[in-house]
Parts: sequence; C-alpha cells; structure tokens
Amino acid sequence: MNRALRTTLATITALTLTGAASCTLLADDGDDSGETKIEATDGVDPADAIAGTTVTLVTHDSFNLPKKLIRQFQKDTGATLKIRPSGDAGKLTNALALSQSNPIGDVAFGVDNTFASRAVDEDVFATYAAELPGSAEKLRLEGDAGDKLAPIDQASVCVNVDTAWFEKNDQEPPTSLDDLTDPAYKDLTVIPGAATSSPGLAFLLATIAEYGDDWPDYWKDLVGNGAELTEGWTDAYYGGFTGGGDGDRPIVVSYDTSPAFTVDKKTGETTTAALLDTCFRQVEYAGVLENAKNPVGGQAVVDWLLSPEVQAALPDNMYVFPVDDSVALPKEWAKFAQQPTEPYEVSADDISEHRAEWLTEWTDIVSR
Repeated sequence: MNRALRTTLATITALTLTGAASCTLLADDGDDSGETKIEATDGVDPADAIAGTTVTLVTHDSFNLPKKLIRQFQKDTGATLKIRPSGDAGKLTNALALSQSNPIGDVAFGVDNTFASRAVDEDVFATYAAELPGSAEKLRLEGDAGDKLAPIDQASVCVNVDTAWFEKNDQEPPTSLDDLTDPAYKDLTVIPGAATSSPGLAFLLATIAEYGDDWPDYWKDLVGNGAELTEGWTDAYYGGFTGGGDGDRPIVVSYDTSPAFTVDKKTGETTTAALLDTCFRQVEYAGVLENAKNPVGGQAVVDWLLSPEVQAALPDNMYVFPVDDSVALPKEWAKFAQQPTEPYEVSADDISEHRAEWLTEWTDIVSR
C-alpha cells in the first residue's frame, strides 16, 4: 500500500457501513438511487472503512491508467473502483454541476484550471485538503478552492505542427498565432472547440491573452482562413491532424508533450513540433464530490492519483507531466517534450468572471 493511501485510511474518522449487510452497489447505469451512503461514526477500524464498497470515479474520456495500477488500488483498499467517463473536461464539468445535489460519482478527475472556478462556484467539490508533493504546491488553487481540488498533472496547450508534412510539401511551418491566419496556411488547421473541450478553451484563452479586446477579430480571421473545429482533442488530433492519424491538416492545437509520442522508430527523431510561443498552461485536478455516497473512498482515490506509482504512469498513458517532480520521466521526454518558459496566462478571477461571455461570443463567431 502506498504512503498516501495508507495515510488516508489511517487518519479518516472511524466509519461504519450503514446497513452493510443489505447494501446493494449498483452497476454504472447512471442511477445511484439504491446506494447506501457511508456515514461517519465511531467504533470501526479505519483500515476497513471502504473495504467491500464501490468507489465511482467520474472523469474525462482521455483517462487512461494501466489496469495493474487499478487492480493494486483495489487490493490495497478492498474497494471496487468504477470509472465513469463523461466526455471532455467541459462536458465533465457541466455534468458535475448539473448533478451536484445527487452526484454521478464519489470523486472526479479532469476538471482543469479553465473550468475549476465554475465547479467551485457550483459547490461541486467537498473540502478535502490532500497531502501534495512539494513540487505541486505552486499549482494549488488559491483560497478555499485549494482545499477542494488537488493538482494531479499539468501540461501546456500549444499549437503543434507536422514537420514531416511541411518538409514533404516544401513549405515552412507556422511559428506563431499570427501565422495561422496567413493565407499560406489556409485550410491546414484543426482546433478542438472551446465550448466542449478544455484544450480548446485553453487555446481560446491563449488568444485572449495575446490579443486582448481584439481577440474576436483574430478568431474571425482564423475561421475565415479555413480552421476546422472539432468537439474535442481526440477528434482533432487523431481525426483531423496528419501527424496523429489519417487527417489532412498538418496544424493542430494539442500539447507540449505531443512530440514525444511521434518519434520515428527508424530515425529516433520526432515528426512533429510544439510551437512554444503559443502555449497556455493547463493543470488537471481531482476532488471528492459534495454529497458523494462514498466520500471516504473518494479521498482514497485522490491520494492514489497523487501516489508515485500513478504519477509515474501519467506521461506514457495520458501525455501529461506529473505534478510530482521527483518522478522520473520517459527518456524521450527530455528531448522532445519541451515546456514553454513563458506560457500565456489569464487569471482565475478573469476566467470566472468572463468565461460565459467569452464563450458566447466565440460560439457566435464560429457558428456564422
């Protein structure tokens, strides 16, 4: 059992399972009405707090960890971990907000810094100040939100280019946001949508940081230059991008980590590049859901996600940097997963105050 998980079980107030003998934990059919809530009381060994229960982790569709880690969590805790994918981060946040009084799980992972303020404002998450690695403290949210959401991973959303495609077509790739509106790159860009995708919203925020009040004009030019919009990152990268699948567009909004996954086995060199002057830093968080049926299990999942074993698995499985800097990165990352030194930033207060307004205007522009 890893240290963080052991600490959780050792420090939780002793619990009992109300009606444990007759408790039925439902399958993942969206109806949690038959679940019995785990209530705090005295007289039960903390180590047995969640043994025999089911913990439901609500997450985005890109969640992916080795099955052996999930099996180990279940072995260590005696609980069954049920994973419920709920779309991209935007859809995930919407689903959590709409189900706040009767949540669709016990714990959530994948709400990022572009959506976190909405989730906190909607009282989606309960207070649970997880023990963070020292290197993660700088990523903690300010105020009460920092005691509700634990940073799990981070990466920067950047424009990526298929350098092999540009070389083959004897064309120089773009180097800046401005270049994407140049007629030389007409019909070559694919972008996940800002209203349905966290990397899409991060890219919108990058353009707002760069162009200020003139960002709508930039987007009009971008759409006018043939930029294609998709619902989420998966559709953009693996569907539209030449460097990720069978697409026909050699420019995509993705991550600073993406080039580490397009290394040619013959040459040992990557075939794509992230434009580090176009990036917006994205941090993904996990938190226990308010009104969860199994909040103790939710706390155990948060600690598990912060464990060295899970942190070490994040780069190869979810294309992100762990928040624990002591974890060794894959060797390809040192060369090909370069992080921006000065990513674009928009304050959490500005995002909270203007997100709805910005998305409404963005939707109007791209829908014309």
